[in-house]
Amino acid sequence: MPSRKLTIDLPLLNSDIITNPEVLMGAQSQEEKIDALVEKDPEFKSLVQEHRMLDGKLKEFDRKIYLSPNEEMERKRLQKLKLVKKDKIAQRLSGQ
Repeated sequence: MPSRKLTIDLPLLNSDIITNPEVLMGAQSQEEKIDALVEKDPEFKSLVQEHRMLDGKLKEFDRKIYLSPNEEMERKRLQKLKLVKKDKIAQRLSGQ
């Protein structure tokens, strides 16, 4: 019997790392995979924590009405770092 795929929308540890993952029916959910990796892999746990920390810092910038040129540059730098972490987490989840 061929596997059917289900596209679901799950938060990644209250974050937006994986916005629309494909999960095979009957397989571990994305959240379960993340929890399992966080528990057994300190490097992965660190990646997730860093991503969440960057997300928090970006939210602080988003609450401001006006950003100085230096704050805008810092915001862009944090966005790029967050994206790098997101990509690394996605790679690890896909088994690469």
